Amino acid sequence: MSKIKLPQIIGKIVDTYDSEDGINHIEGPNLPSRDRVVEITINFLNVLFPGYYEKQELSKGNITYYIWGKIAFIYHHLSGETLKSLQSTYGKQEKEKKLIERSIEITFTILNKIPKIREQLRGDVRAAYEGDPAAKSSDEIIVSYPGIEALAVYRVAHELHLLKVPLIPRIMTEYAHSKTGIDIHPGATIGENFFIDHGTGVVIGETTEIGNNVRIYQGVTLGALSIKKDATGKIERGKKRHPTIKDNVIIYSGATILGGETVVGENCIIGGNVWLTESIPPHTILINKAPELTQKKYL
Repeated sequence: MSKIKLPQIIGKIVDTYDSEDGINHIEGPNLPSRDRVVEITINFLNVLFPGYYEKQELSKGNITYYIWGKIAFIYHHLSGETLKSLQSTYGKQEKEKKLIERSIEITFTILNKIPKIREQLRGDVRAAYEGDPAAKSSDEIIVSYPGIEALAVYRVAHELHLLKVPLIPRIMTEYAHSKTGIDIHPGATIGENFFIDHGTGVVIGETTEIGNNVRIYQGVTLGALSIKKDATGKIERGKKRHPTIKDNVIIYSGATILGGETVVGENCIIGGNVWLTESIPPHTILINKAPELTQKKYL
């Protein structure tokens, strides 16, 4: 039997917590609960798409009661988790009462935006139906297309991001990422009638700007070029690093578009596996040359 005892092991682990290396959160303000934020996100999805994610049947007679329950849950818990997130960022600079008032104000603001978000999602579902001949109905799109779920979570998280809520928007979109394989940063700006077909491996960076009526396929990356550092050696933050995609653009699978100065003009088509780091004018089709194929008999 090993001579090393549990108290020794625990002592060695605890000793590592003395360093301020960015992976400890001891004696700091309570952070938002990831599990609770996921629950809030699921309740938002139930409100945005009532009758699709629940086992119970809904009728016009019980819809108001049902939505009351969901909104009450969101209000209570989102205001609480928002307070935690504000305290983690501004706790030493702001009075507790002011942070409480701000968290409640934010929660009411996002709840008031639900009709607008539902209208945006109606356009996104319509774009999916019109853009995919395999789609048989809106019901099929809502219950089975990962792009719609990822986009619904993003549209809520984006509104919270605009309200400068720390942590929670990113927890929301990373939950959607883990479920769908689609990684949309809540800071990205996405227009109306957006459709992500298939979706696996799609990455949309923080400062990406996407116009209206854009369609992208699996494996598309809208990312940054090499990250610049300032005079002190720290990476630059808060600057535009990701591309701008104008209206009516189609980007096929595996395409990679990089850089904050890269603009894809209106009505462009970007072919599969294209690597793009410079702007292209409107009405351009950009494709790779077909590779040479070698055919040999093996028998």
